[in-house]
Amino acid sequence: MSNQTILNIGFDDTDSPKGMCTTFLAFKIVDLLLKQNTKFVDYPRLIRFNPNIPWKTRGNGAVSLRVKTKNPKKIKHEIKKLVTKYSDVKNGANPGLVFFESEQIPKDFSDFSSLAMWQLINRDNAKKFAKKNNLEFFYHGNGQGLVGAIGAIGYEFDDNTLELLSYRRQSKFGTQRSLSTQSVKLMQEKTSPETFNSFDTKKGRILIAPHGPDPVFYGIRGENVDSLLLASKMIKTDEKLNGYMIFKSNQGTGDHLKNNLTLENLKPYSSGKLLGIVSSSPKISKGGHVFFKIKSKNFEINCAMYKPTGITSVASKLIKGDKLLVGGGVRKASKLHPRTLNLEFIQILHLEKLLISRNPLCKICNKNMKSKGKNQGFQCVVCGKKSKNKIILEKTRDLREKSYLPIISAHRHLTRPSQREGKKNKTKFEDSLWFSIN
Repeated sequence: MSNQTILNIGFDDTDSPKGMCTTFLAFKIVDLLLKQNTKFVDYPRLIRFNPNIPWKTRGNGAVSLRVKTKNPKKIKHEIKKLVTKYSDVKNGANPGLVFFESEQIPKDFSDFSSLAMWQLINRDNAKKFAKKNNLEFFYHGNGQGLVGAIGAIGYEFDDNTLELLSYRRQSKFGTQRSLSTQSVKLMQEKTSPETFNSFDTKKGRILIAPHGPDPVFYGIRGENVDSLLLASKMIKTDEKLNGYMIFKSNQGTGDHLKNNLTLENLKPYSSGKLLGIVSSSPKISKGGHVFFKIKSKNFEINCAMYKPTGITSVASKLIKGDKLLVGGGVRKASKLHPRTLNLEFIQILHLEKLLISRNPLCKICNKNMKSKGKNQGFQCVVCGKKSKNKIILEKTRDLREKSYLPIISAHRHLTRPSQREGKKNKTKFEDSLWFSIN
């Protein structure tokens, strides 16, 4: 065993909107390595990075593998061939592949990964990082995939979920997926909260199946291997699948919104959270989207809550003075729109009193008095009783001091669902049942 080495393998950006999938490449690599009796020391890692990067495809996920091997040179050669074979370069994929031989991951890697979680990192910076750290790397196209490849190796789990991804046979790529809606609904009822975000009961919509031409048939997210395996057995379909693989992931952890946004780091495409006070009355656009401003310390930022989130009714009821914690991504300013924070959640910390003024009530007739004219007071039209001033009343707010999340069909991969609030997983690797090929 002393002549074995730990090889960390990271790769990203192998897919395009027209096909392929980075996790499917991982499925192919793992199949090859297991057939060669390569020892895995952790689950394949599916790391979702900043979802606000404009050129991402789907969930902005990168994959890393960690294996123990006597022949790293052979593995590297074979993986390079698979990356070339299963990357959709002709349709715009820019795959990046990184190898790092070490049992310990240096802090520089984790720092790089942390930045990629909420910022935009230029691909040239990734290339400089790889050269500075003497990494063996390989890429096609412009090398954008190196950012995720390095980040996936460097990522440190504070909390994790798992995802079981099942894959289609190649003859089925691009064809419509057929799943029993009732079986997915029942699966969620039977396995929740150990699985999450599988079915939107309000819309009657399946959430585990993608709609594009990629090789994934469905993906079930959950907290442990047993729950995922049980859930997958409950899914009914007539399609014969290629197999499945379980990934360790940061999905459902809210990772991208942990950073505090400040005047200095409030850059286009950044993600994070912000504590502030509502400083303008909400306005509702023709499309039903809601816009308002928040003041935080030394700056003010426009905020937007979009109709598909299902919680525009919350944003529209805010008033000046409400104290909020919000999270989302920064949209770049344009000629038509200012720099805006596109909101993914609203947590109300304090509700300002909503005071309204009203004509005084006649205590004799129990009727509202009428104004006698500007600065002339009020008078009851029945009995003639007079009063000088309007009365101030506090109106009940139709909001509570709590967190408001979008409906689950509007969740991003990284959104922490309400059932995971306060939860932290530290999944230990069990070298069985996490991979199967038919």
